[in-house]
Amino acid sequence: MKVGMNMLLWTTRVTEQHFGLFEDLERTGFDGVEIPVHHADVDYRALGAELQRQGLECTAVTSLDGATNPVSPDRGVRRAALARLEWAMDMALELGSDRLVGPFHSAYAEFPGHGPTEDERAWCADVLRQAAEAAERRGLVLRVEYLNRFECYMLTTAAQARDLVRRVDHPALGMLYDTHHAHIEEQDVAAAILASREEIGHVHVSENDRGTPGKGQVAWTETFRGLREIGYDGWLVIEAFSRADPRFATAIRIWRDLAPSLEDVYREGCAFIKRSWAEVKL
Repeated sequence: MKVGMNMLLWTTRVTEQHFGLFEDLERTGFDGVEIPVHHADVDYRALGAELQRQGLECTAVTSLDGATNPVSPDRGVRRAALARLEWAMDMALELGSDRLVGPFHSAYAEFPGHGPTEDERAWCADVLRQAAEAAERRGLVLRVEYLNRFECYMLTTAAQARDLVRRVDHPALGMLYDTHHAHIEEQDVAAAILASREEIGHVHVSENDRGTPGKGQVAWTETFRGLREIGYDGWLVIEAFSRADPRFATAIRIWRDLAPSLEDVYREGCAFIKRSWAEVKL
């Protein structure tokens, strides 16, 4: 098991001004950081070099919008989705990451007024199959994240994510399990994890309020036990948010400070994960 910290706690645009933060994350006990890949003007190669210098591994996360929507009825938009994912993969390589993760099954927070249709499922599988083939050529893996009903309509449960991964049927594509979304959408988080033992390839550790892991209502005992029972031994990445980047905070509906300080979020969160993982009794 490796513990990571998602930089979205601070910003969508990670730059050299965050190098000192990398150092504190390494001292805190993190194995790596998760870098958002959204901005073309970021020097991802420099970020990767600095992370390597500080002894930290890296994972990459991205999302898509209406102009790059894999489930659009417009074939040109679906082609743009694939092109955007390939660009993000190339930036992940610049970072030194072996994976690209995130909710890239559909445009974030766009709602047509109906649930996912069979056409949309087919379009999504087609785009992600091509993306998985592109990832394999690059030596990367993809991990697609289901969200809750307030952030998307296309993929909102572990069962839907499993179905998509199985439709694509490519070894480079797996599932990202996020504890925040599961807390909202799953009736039984342990059952959701156990049923997804073949698909889960990345985990976001995220509290129900998006604050410090372990301070809220997520069923942590069942979550960590379930992950241990399926033999999961990959990344556990803290995904917490703040008002540090007001534009991003507004987009994801964060309206208040969720912890006394950002240091509390990652320091207490890291200790909580390591303690909880070690305490699981199988």
